[in-house]
Amino acid sequence: MKEWAKSFYKSKAWQDCREAYFISKHGLCERCGRPGLIVHHRIYLTPQNINDPNITLSFENLELLCSSCHNNEHNRKYDVVRDDVMFNSNGDLVRSGENGY
Repeated sequence: MKEWAKSFYKSKAWQDCREAYFISKHGLCERCGRPGLIVHHRIYLTPQNINDPNITLSFENLELLCSSCHNNEHNRKYDVVRDDVMFNSNGDLVRSGENGY
């Protein structure tokens, strides 16, 4: 947890909101249906928006996720699939569009 967010996540307002949201989703991950664990903010919290209850405490910005779906969400930016490269018939990595590929 980032230092600037600690007081928010320890606040009674967040604890109450998190619990109410968890109950409203019957404890199930909204992406896969497994048991949920983490109430995730769709718009990520930043030092600039941490004090905005429309971001931090709004049900519209929350999503209940299991740990696997939450990890997938936060690791999307490290996706190893790229559109600008591919393997040619020899198994060499080439840029898409090079040498007729």
